[in-house]
Amino acid sequence: MATRVSVSASTERELLTARDFLDRLEPGRHADLIDGEVFRHSPVSIRQADLLNFLDRLLGSYIDRHGLGRLYREVVAVKLSGRNVFLPDLAFYRASRLEAVKPTHLEGAPDLVVEVLSPRTAERDVGPKFAEYEQHGVEEYWVLDPETLAHRFYRRDGDELVEYAHGEKRIASEVVTGFFVLRSWLNPQALPKLDTAIEALAT
Repeated sequence: MATRVSVSASTERELLTARDFLDRLEPGRHADLIDGEVFRHSPVSIRQADLLNFLDRLLGSYIDRHGLGRLYREVVAVKLSGRNVFLPDLAFYRASRLEAVKPTHLEGAPDLVVEVLSPRTAERDVGPKFAEYEQHGVEEYWVLDPETLAHRFYRRDGDELVEYAHGEKRIASEVVTGFFVLRSWLNPQALPKLDTAIEALAT
């Protein structure tokens, strides 16, 4: 059941539980539940879509080829806690954690999350969502900016997510064993051919 809280004497706000949110979430409607409040996703830019599509196909094919687990797009909800449910752009779960896959959502933090920023969602992706992912055990968090190309990569160090590979040309994942991207691959206006990138990963 939703909870009503008072912001002031004349203003109330409705805070949803994860169950409320998942029950109301309709196919094709993308939104996050952050601390009980619903934040709807805005339509993505072409740059954002192109970069996300490339990474989805590249990472997905690598995971499938090596039998490492499952990769999900932003159409699948990830329940982190009683009032936090996110729809990350990409969410990877190791093969050893497939008990997280429920009929209507994913239960618990992914091992790797990739978010491709948009102007409307950037503040949430690097603010409250970052903090929740950190608190709930995400091992790696990649934040990609298709406009400025100021991509940042975070890896768990104890209780915190700390930046790694700052300014490096090659970014390797510890979570997806053997997988890497070149920074030059992450420019949505100059994406490599998928076959070329897949071949590079195979050498």
